[in-house]
Amino acid sequence: MENIDNVPVHVSIIMDGNGRWAREKGLERTAGHVEGVESVRACTEAAVECGVKYLSLYAFSEENWGRPQDEVDTLMQLMFKSMIGELSNFLDNGIRFMVLGNRTRLGDSLNAAIDDCMSGTAGNSRLTLIVFLSYSGKWDIMQAARRYAEDVLASDPAGRERLLAMGPDGFDGYLVTAGIPDPDLIIRTSGEMRLSNYLLWQGAYSELLFSDVLWPDFRRQEFVDALRTYSKRDRRYGKVK
Repeated sequence: MENIDNVPVHVSIIMDGNGRWAREKGLERTAGHVEGVESVRACTEAAVECGVKYLSLYAFSEENWGRPQDEVDTLMQLMFKSMIGELSNFLDNGIRFMVLGNRTRLGDSLNAAIDDCMSGTAGNSRLTLIVFLSYSGKWDIMQAARRYAEDVLASDPAGRERLLAMGPDGFDGYLVTAGIPDPDLIIRTSGEMRLSNYLLWQGAYSELLFSDVLWPDFRRQEFVDALRTYSKRDRRYGKVK
């Protein structure tokens, strides 16, 4: 167990650099995604050891559907195999598994595997592991706004007045992350310094950490180092302390 002060409740990672990792080694891009699965396992284990309660991973954006079809197919197959292969590990270690995103774009077999893994681990509480799949921040806000508008239109005058007076905390409930605390720390690997349409609402006051390490090389030590860096941050949420 690592001795770290002020461990974040929710850590989120933009897993970037798989393709570059593979290219540097003269391999196909898909080899980077395969190796990246080991980093997911290492960071998940480290999160459990360190007492992180939520670990979320940006696995596949809505924009990623525009990648070469063979790469998309490989990513979906990896997701399918990983869920089936890791289910017993999730159960043994008290890990609750969730997938969030626009699942209407996923295949039936993958959706069925997701449902099985989510229902099978729903009672676990040591760590919630969230995979954002076919997700974008703008899509999330738009689908939330549509649902909110539908509720306003369907309400009686009193209900409509209440909804129109609702603040940001109430709107949180329309996002796909309803009931999940906003990330305290967002890590992006590979040296890129942008959010890439990820958790645009939820990450409003997240601490950001950009690592030069490519995702397949981002393992336990890198994760723990990120937590130590976070523990030294002074979060003020726009206020003066």
